[in-house]
Amino acid sequence: MGDETIGHGNSPAAWTCVLIMLAGAALSSFAYIFASTEGNHDFGTLLFWVGIGIMVVGLIVGFVLRKIGYGVGGSKLKNNGH
Repeated sequence: MGDETIGHGNSPAAWTCVLIMLAGAALSSFAYIFASTEGNHDFGTLLFWVGIGIMVVGLIVGFVLRKIGYGVGGSKLKNNGH
């Protein structure tokens, strides 16, 4: 067996960050296509930038959760040896 880093990125902070950013990316992807249809350019562009903003919020939420102890090896997580 190889040497594995256990718990790398497997924390509430990481999962929360990724899920929020995934929602933002999905919204931006939808908005990109929506903006390319006739008559929807302005609203689609607005939705695109809202999705980008949601991704930035995801980064901030992940960083804050890590700092308050919900990251890998954080003080708020119970270490049960797995």
